[in-house]
Amino acid sequence: MRTPACPSLPPADDVVGRFRSGHQLSERPATLEDWRITTGDPEVADKVYDLFGGHEPQDWQTKGEDSIEVFTAVPEVEVLIEDASKLRQRMVLWSRAGKLVIDSDGSEELVDETPAPFRGPEPLIDLTFRLAAAPEVGRFCLRSRSWNWATDLARHGTAKQLAAIPTPVRACLALEKVSFIAKNGPRAGEWVSYSKPSLALASQP
Repeated sequence: MRTPACPSLPPADDVVGRFRSGHQLSERPATLEDWRITTGDPEVADKVYDLFGGHEPQDWQTKGEDSIEVFTAVPEVEVLIEDASKLRQRMVLWSRAGKLVIDSDGSEELVDETPAPFRGPEPLIDLTFRLAAAPEVGRFCLRSRSWNWATDLARHGTAKQLAAIPTPVRACLALEKVSFIAKNGPRAGEWVSYSKPSLALASQP
């Protein structure tokens, strides 16, 4: 069984699994320090477990077809990005009713007639890749709404680098731990800790 492509990606980018930076703990979202990979294919689950260790594949409750999860023991994975189109960055806004209001990648924008007040678009990043250690397994994807990662990609000009260098590109996909004391908001004065994705392209000759 193949896992459906990450929503919004072209059909040609069908994937066998998804990388995830979090999970549900006591019905509440929680971030992880090591990658969690979900898939609908038992052979893929066994392969990533063999490659990255961690906990043995197990079933988890989901509405999607990627009903097997592997909590790996690695915060970093070497990946292969086939071309610049495999990194897609957009700004999206959903209404409270779940309707897409804005969908913009910098060149196209769809705006509903009744945008939600006092809310702005948020980043939506889709990355499709193969495992450098086992490219024959198939494509995986990562979807993130991280402002920090969006900022990092813009700061380093990652999309432009991908478009300018020979492909496929070897890269390191990692989870970076972020910790700080909140200065504002409902958690002011509290220690906040979470993980964010990071993508470092390999140096070109």
